[in-house]
Amino acid sequence: MAAMSVIGIDFGNESCYIAVAKAGGIETIANDYSLRGTPSCVAFSPKNRILGVAAKNQMVTNMKNTVFGFKRLLGRKFSDPFVQKELKHIPFKVEQRPDGGIGIKINYLGEDNVFSPEQITAMLFTKLKDIATTALQTQINDCVISVPSYFTNAERNALLDAAAIAGLNVLRLMNETTATALSYGIYKQDLPAPEEKPRNVVFVDFGHSSLQVSACAFNKGKLRVLATASDPQCGGRDIDMGLAEYFAQDFITRFKLDARKNQRAYLRLLQEIEKLKKQMSANSTRLPLNIECFMEERDVSGDMQRAQMEQICAETFTRVERTLRAILHNAKLRPEDIYSVEIVGGSTRIPAVKGLIEQVFGKHASTTLNQDEAVSRGCALQCAMLSPAVRVREFSVTDVQPYAVRLAWDAARGEDTDMEVFPAFHPAPFSKMLTFYRKEPFTVSAYYSDQVPYPDTFIGQWHIKDVQPTSEGESQKVKLKVRVNIHGIITVASASLVEKKQDASQTESIEMENANENAQNNQDAPMETNGSPQEQQQNGPETQEDKSKEKPKKVLVKTIELPIDARTHGFSQQELNAYVEQEGKMQAQDRQEKERADARNALEEYVYELRGKLSEGEALHDFVAEDQRTRLVNQLDSLEQWLYDEGEDQNRQVYSDKLTELKTEGEPIKQRRLEFELRPGALDDFALAIQLANKAYDLYKGGDAKYSHLSEADIQKVVEASKNALNWLESARQTLAHTPRYQVPPHTTHQIRQERQNFENIVNPILNKPKPKEKTPPPSNPTAGDGQPAASDSQPSEMDVE
Repeated sequence: MAAMSVIGIDFGNESCYIAVAKAGGIETIANDYSLRGTPSCVAFSPKNRILGVAAKNQMVTNMKNTVFGFKRLLGRKFSDPFVQKELKHIPFKVEQRPDGGIGIKINYLGEDNVFSPEQITAMLFTKLKDIATTALQTQINDCVISVPSYFTNAERNALLDAAAIAGLNVLRLMNETTATALSYGIYKQDLPAPEEKPRNVVFVDFGHSSLQVSACAFNKGKLRVLATASDPQCGGRDIDMGLAEYFAQDFITRFKLDARKNQRAYLRLLQEIEKLKKQMSANSTRLPLNIECFMEERDVSGDMQRAQMEQICAETFTRVERTLRAILHNAKLRPEDIYSVEIVGGSTRIPAVKGLIEQVFGKHASTTLNQDEAVSRGCALQCAMLSPAVRVREFSVTDVQPYAVRLAWDAARGEDTDMEVFPAFHPAPFSKMLTFYRKEPFTVSAYYSDQVPYPDTFIGQWHIKDVQPTSEGESQKVKLKVRVNIHGIITVASASLVEKKQDASQTESIEMENANENAQNNQDAPMETNGSPQEQQQNGPETQEDKSKEKPKKVLVKTIELPIDARTHGFSQQELNAYVEQEGKMQAQDRQEKERADARNALEEYVYELRGKLSEGEALHDFVAEDQRTRLVNQLDSLEQWLYDEGEDQNRQVYSDKLTELKTEGEPIKQRRLEFELRPGALDDFALAIQLANKAYDLYKGGDAKYSHLSEADIQKVVEASKNALNWLESARQTLAHTPRYQVPPHTTHQIRQERQNFENIVNPILNKPKPKEKTPPPSNPTAGDGQPAASDSQPSEMDVE
């Protein structure tokens, strides 16, 4: 199981969570700071990249080179009005790339670099991958990543590109509310049976930057999403912004300080407001806000209570209510049809939000799920289901495509025509087969027909090639498979030319038409639709009734896969390869910098440790001569000065060499100290061994049966060995007592132990010599001399009789 770890990643705008499916269930992984949430932050320094917690910790001091909130920029163009609105709130530089995309400009390795939001996301994924690899002690590749349900094709493709750059194999992009629903439903033992009326549950996910609501129907072993509603522009940060605007105006009035003109001050204000907001969720009294050295070296203060906050952020709460009511409309449910309302996401902790849920649905918000970790747990479960290596309880998940999708094509008569392929809230993943009759190559385009939170409704364009008329000059039958895949991405999956033959000859590529259609129909989805308005208009619908009137013929079909030129969102393979290579170089640079920093830290730590122990009264003070100690302390002082001067930025080998050189002086001193501590014990052990041998001699002299079998010669050897050992021990004690501690001891602990071992090798075999076995007497004659049985055998004694 450990070798086949499957993980789920909740990629949030503010924080990310990683969960892993294990034999015992789902577990959330802690990062290198022992925190379960990793901030969605990427920072850059002149030497390396700083990712996650460390990046957020230095956000205020390295503001221009710390990137955050990039999830909302994925797959978008610089000119996008949504992006332009975002740019007002971010302190780092953003520019337009030559292709119209977003370029995040930062200083890295002392040079100006421009990265796309996808590359920045890939850097964060690299960190998350490292956290999981370290925690699970195995390589991570397969994963499921959460995605907002309102993301369009462009944003979903961008997220897949980011994962590919980071070397992650994404088994599924899973809608956040669907992941939450899965983590809720799979553990429920009391769900209705498949044939019974389903249990309807609403999930409200109100996070840092968006609000998502979904209605789901549960039966035993089955989850079906009915509908979704969302507001991508309504999140906890909108409340932060509203309060920041209030306090900024308050500070202008009271302190004549405008925080909006100082990005660093404004960032600090937002951080403090976030803390205040969390306090207000648990406390309705007036709470203080204090920031020291805010601007112009002046402190500022303020206060607020919950009712005031709700009044300032009234517009945000109105939007929340609108979205909550939208789910009832979209799912065609009444409040009484809903079993419970489950809440997740940090912003659902706000009492006003819970009040709105109760007002709209007529029931209290339920907190069954972990509000921060539910999404990542659902993703890990889905990953386990999709992985062949893990066995999970059977549980089917049917999601929805939130927006209506239309397909347009060039009509044979030269006029454009189109049709709605997937209506809003159509089940997903799903495939549909469309049949066209064409004499030449043609193009189909897909676009959203609903209002979507993206300025461009274009999804993609597919040019079907190699279409030619039949030998009679007639149109060919072309079948197109249009799919909403497992990631929620709309695509033309395949195009095939269908040639009917009534000839008995067959080849391997010929199959019965119905069998071929069924094989395709069942490949990806529970059902598929054949035909199009165009087919019905030109040739008439081909129904089962018409077929029954025909004479039965063995109709064979030959299908030929047609090449497709696709123009969709996302990077080309060439761009992707270049970004993967660039990411690899940056990872190598990070590793190199870590090794360099570790080597520098090791040297610095050794300098401080050795100098501290050489001080008066410390452990090593007496184990080095006065003149050597003075010289060594001076050397350590100059080495410390060097570390903070020209040695600040040296390569790893320089630090390693200096540490090795320093250890040639420091380690012998430590060794003398260690010898001094261990030697008394070794001397005492030797003395005890001699004492035990002498005691054995005394017992022998006293006639003790234990040693009575030993010969006089043996005992003489013991006496001789004890005498020699004692002489050596007394001499060693005398010599060691007169040797200064800073000199190499004449007798080491190892030597003393060796002497003791030699002594015991002589004495122990003699003292432990086994006694000789006594000869057993011959058995008595069982019969008397006259042939009669012995009395003892035949005549029982009186005692025996009794």
